[in-house]
Amino acid sequence: MSLIKCVLCVALLALLSACGGSSEFPPVITGVKVQSLRYGNPATIYLGGKDLRSSITVDTNGACTNPSFASGSNTETLVLNCGVKVVGDIPLTIKAEDGSVLYTTTLTVPQPQVTLFTTKGIVVLELDPVVAPISSNNYLSYVSKGFYTGTLFHRVISGFMIQGGGYTTGMVKKTGQAAPIELESNKGLSNLRGTLAMARTSVFNSATSEFFINVVDNTFLDYKNTGNLGYAVFGKVVQGMDVVDAIVAQPTAVQNGFADVPLTDVVISLVLQTQ
Repeated sequence: MSLIKCVLCVALLALLSACGGSSEFPPVITGVKVQSLRYGNPATIYLGGKDLRSSITVDTNGACTNPSFASGSNTETLVLNCGVKVVGDIPLTIKAEDGSVLYTTTLTVPQPQVTLFTTKGIVVLELDPVVAPISSNNYLSYVSKGFYTGTLFHRVISGFMIQGGGYTTGMVKKTGQAAPIELESNKGLSNLRGTLAMARTSVFNSATSEFFINVVDNTFLDYKNTGNLGYAVFGKVVQGMDVVDAIVAQPTAVQNGFADVPLTDVVISLVLQTQ
C-alpha cells in the first residue's frame, strides 16, 4: 500500500508540473501598519501576511516615490520604504507578481507641522505644500538641515509681525542659505493674523531662509497685481499664538544698524518637523 501511495504522489506531482502547477503558496496580505508617514520624509510601512516575497509590487499612483523593500523583510513581514511627496489620502494597492490584487487600503498623509522651540515658548506651524509647494519645501529643507538652530526673531514690530530665521546674536547674518526661491504670493492665501509668510527684499524672487508671522491682519501685504506682488503666505500658527504675542511685545531698539531688534534676544533654539 505504501508503494502504491508513493507512485500516486509522484504521478500527481508530475501531472501538476506538466500543467504548469506549483507547490508555492500564493502570498497573502493580512494587514498594513504605518510606522512613519510624513510629508517630505521617507515613509516606513509594514505589510504583514503569509508567504510574502519581494516580487510583490505596491502601487500608490505615484504618491510614494522610489518604493523598495528593506533587507530585513521576511515571508511574514515586508518593510516598505518610500518617499512621501503629497499630503492627503494615498491609495495603496498591493499586487502579486502576476498582477492580481492582494490588498487595498488608503493611507493619509497629514499637513506637515513644524515646532519652533524658542526662549519665549513653543510655536507650532502648519505648512500648506498643496497651495504653496515652493515656499513649504524651501522652509522644510532649512528645518531638516538644522539651519534655524541658534537664529533669532531679530525684527519685531508691535501691531504688525515678528521676523526670524536669518540672524544670530549680535545681528550676525547666518551663512549657508540656499538659492532664492520663486515668489508664491498669488496663490490665494492672505496675510491674516497667525499666518506664516516668507520674508524678502524689494526684489520679488529673493526669499531664502527668513520668514515672518503676522500678528494682525496685514492684507496690504497680499498679492494685488503684477506690479504689487506682495508676500507669500505658506502656513499658519496652530499652537502658541500667545508665544507670538509675547515676542511681539518685547521692547526693541536699533542694534548694529538694524531697527526693531529685541533688547533681549529671542532665540530659536531648535526647529523640528513634528508631523
